[in-house]
Formats: sequence, structure tokens, C-alpha cells
Amino acid sequence: MTSRAVLLTGLMAGLMTGAAPAETKGAIPTSCKRYAPQIADYRRFLRKFMEEQKIPGVTVGFVKDDCFWVEGFGLADLENQVAATSQSAYRYASVQKSMTATAVLQLAEQGKLHLDAPIQTYVPYFPAKPYPITARQLLGHIGGIAHYPSPDATKNLTRHVTTRDAIALFAEAELVAEPGTKFSYSTFGYNLLGAAIEGASGQSYANYMRDHVWRPAGMSATAMDDPAAIIAHRVRGYDDADGRLRNAQFVDVSNRFAGGGTIGTVPDLLRFMMALNDGKLLKPSSLAIMYTPTRTRDGSVAGQAHTQGYTMGWNLQVAALTGLCTMMVASRERVLSSSTIRRSTFCSQWPRTFRRARLRR
Repeated sequence: MTSRAVLLTGLMAGLMTGAAPAETKGAIPTSCKRYAPQIADYRRFLRKFMEEQKIPGVTVGFVKDDCFWVEGFGLADLENQVAATSQSAYRYASVQKSMTATAVLQLAEQGKLHLDAPIQTYVPYFPAKPYPITARQLLGHIGGIAHYPSPDATKNLTRHVTTRDAIALFAEAELVAEPGTKFSYSTFGYNLLGAAIEGASGQSYANYMRDHVWRPAGMSATAMDDPAAIIAHRVRGYDDADGRLRNAQFVDVSNRFAGGGTIGTVPDLLRFMMALNDGKLLKPSSLAIMYTPTRTRDGSVAGQAHTQGYTMGWNLQVAALTGLCTMMVASRERVLSSSTIRRSTFCSQWPRTFRRARLRR
């Protein structure tokens, strides 16, 4: 495996009541003993951070060389006093976009999906727009698709929908810009890529991801987030209202299936990154394309203002859902990171924990 480190964190958030969060502390694996001082330091820092930010539960882990360490802190369910553990299952939110991008590039490698073909080649039921839209543009959020074009697209999300239903939510919406000319982050754009995966592969999105991404990477705990399904160790999400803790509003995320509709564990996210780095999912040439910043037609790097650009499914990004949010960071010098935390200003404060979590020999 590459010597590049990977750190992945899952958090479920809300306000803590009473004492500092309890910790589910396990013994440090023998293969991780060299990092024992850093792990101990991070444990102390994380407990303090959780208390300051009133975060009830977190699962954190990293892999570097032959060291694979995952640990839970605090609670995954406050009402039932269930501890957060290494197997706690969190919504992936927009981290799922990196997996969708992997699937698109796999199909491109096989010649089943051409990145620069009109998206209707693979999704014929998506209406033609004034300009052609391609998978390459959608991967970098320069396809002109609105993020959530109407209030109805994000409120009262209690109905489990099909792929066609999810596409219909934005199919008739006007483009926000001519494709290729402007960066405009869009979860619905990634839904369109999910539909293209179905059209190019002949499989449902869920089955393709299971057979060609999750299973090859050893991600046995990752699945589509079906609220009716019994999912082991599913965490609860929380919001605060006037300083009081509340259960987060129920949201069925099937309407953002390929852009943030999955659930899984921190170890599975680590396995995903390991599989990418080890070449189990993509060829080196495809991985290089994935990590190359997208550029608009005028040559400008596309991405949010605080970043150095968005690639294909990657960025320094906070992915929020009601009661939860997820962050994944890729860096050659530091660690590759992901976290899940509640939707609030705390999401923007969480990256400072990554600066603490550096692993040096």
C-alpha cells in the first residue's frame, strides 16, 4: 500500500448535556504502536473538542502503512444511551460523490461511457437543454445543473423515490449557466451521473456500486440509505433549537441517491480510500484524471472560493444533511480525511481537528 496516510472520521452531533463525553477506548493494535503518542494526543484533543462544541458522539480512524486504527467516542444514540463504536453507521452525504465519480470513470475505462458524449446518450429520458451537457462537466460541477432548483426539492422529504423520480425533481429546471462556463455545485448533477451509470451499465445504481465499488473495496457495511431497512448500528442525528437538543427532522435521502444517499462506517471509508490508492478500483491514468482540478472554458480552475479547485468528486467540502454532515479531505502532505457532524456552524470548525491529526514517523 502507498505510504500516504488516510484519516476518516464519523461524527453524530447535537448538544451534550452534563459531563464531558464518554469514550469507547480500545487497545491500540500492535501494528499501530509506533503512533501511540499521536493517538493519545489526539484522544485528549478530541475529547476537549467534543466538550467545547457539545458533540455527543464521534467515530474516528486512520490507516497508514500497516496501521489500521478506528475508535468510537461518546454516544451514537442519546435516548437509548448507545455508545459510538468503530461500527457505528453514518450517512455519507456528499462523500458519496467520490464513489459515484469512481463508478463513472470505471465505465469510461471500459468504453461503456464516454465522458464527452451528451448525457442523454445514457439518460434518454432527461430532456434536451439549450446546450449539451456531458459527464465530464457534471463530474466537476460545471454542467449547469442547479443544486436544489426549488423549495419542493428539499422540503418534506419523506417519500422513498426511484431514479426517474429523483431526476424528475430537476429535469425541467433551467440551467444556471451554459455548461463549461461556471462552477455551480450540484448534488442533482451527480444524480444525473447516477442515472448515466444505470444506462451505461444496465444495472441499477445500487447494484453497480455494490458489485464494482463497494464489494471490491471490502466495504461490506456500506449500502443505500433506505429508512425502512434495518441497518446495524445506525446513528441518530440531532439539531439544536435555542440551546435545546432535538432529534433531527426525518429526511429520506433517496432523492439524492448518487450525490449523497448512502450509509456506512468509518472502516468502510478507509477501505474505499485504500482501494483507490492501491489501484483496485481505477487505473492510474483514471486516478490522475480524477484528482486533476476541473477548469472552465476560459481556463480558470473551478471550485469553491476557499479551495484550490474541485476535481472529479473531490474537494475540501462540508456535506450537510439534517442533523449530520460529512467532510472528506485529500492531501499528499497530511492525511486523507472524512467526518460526519451535525449541520451547523460546527461543520466549519471541524477541520481544525485534522490539523491536529498528523502522523509522522
